[in-house]
Amino acid sequence: MKNSKVIHLTSISRALRELGLPRPNHPLIALVDYKDIDIKAEDAEKSFVFDFYKISFKKNFAGKIRYGQGYYDFEEGGLSFTAPNQIISRTQDEADYSGYTLLFHPDFIRNYPLANHINSYGFFSYSVSEALYLSNKEKKIIFSLFDAMIVELDTNIDTFSQDVMISHIELLLNYSNRFYNRQFITRKALNHDMLSQMEAFLSSILNDGSALLKGIPTVQHLADHLMVSPRYLTDMLKSLTGQTAQQHIHSHLIEKAKTILSSTDLSISEVAYKLGFEHPQSFNKFFKQKTNNSPVEFRRLFN
Repeated sequence: MKNSKVIHLTSISRALRELGLPRPNHPLIALVDYKDIDIKAEDAEKSFVFDFYKISFKKNFAGKIRYGQGYYDFEEGGLSFTAPNQIISRTQDEADYSGYTLLFHPDFIRNYPLANHINSYGFFSYSVSEALYLSNKEKKIIFSLFDAMIVELDTNIDTFSQDVMISHIELLLNYSNRFYNRQFITRKALNHDMLSQMEAFLSSILNDGSALLKGIPTVQHLADHLMVSPRYLTDMLKSLTGQTAQQHIHSHLIEKAKTILSSTDLSISEVAYKLGFEHPQSFNKFFKQKTNNSPVEFRRLFN
């Protein structure tokens, strides 16, 4: 019988204990080699919520991984990123891998600029299937950073230790940003296919009456349909078109509104409800912001 219990880990020391590892040299940061992890069979189905960040490089994924609407082989492994308070399933995240996992608590970066902008690294909100897959050259760079971290963590703590480790973390995150941008480019054909699917889905929502019943389409709604995370969808679209997912939704709403206003005699309230707005006033404000004309003014100018 599977153990579906979710275990909340508030400290890195306890996390390492769960993995069968000794206490870390520093209570707020640790770098783990997967080959040292001892997972008991009875614990294989446990899930965890960490109170800290987790960056993992896994050399081997078992089988194929879903990516958007299809399945792809990722035999070379890659980087995955997890922010605090996300649920991690060990069967997905820990089994049958070799590589490294970096764990660091938000308190470790609390008094540094990194604490204020770490949320700008969108990949902490990506799902496991949206991991960063590295070329051999990129792997060498990442491994060199992990090696430097290992050396630093094995050194006696002094007044410079935290500064050095945070510099390593920032460098790792900045390289990851660069490599993700490369990944969006190298998968342009796949991303164009996803863009086409999203455009078709948005059009169907606004044309078949779904918006009237369910409200304005959301980024989460689109991401669920495409089977990707909302942040990944937004970052992918921005790299491809320069627009976020929210901006794409707004563009479709405006174009549909213009079509209805110019080709029908529906009242402004009826147009608003048809597009999923709860209140005509919200639609008026939205339309005015996007076009510099109210719906009434647009209809008059068009006519």
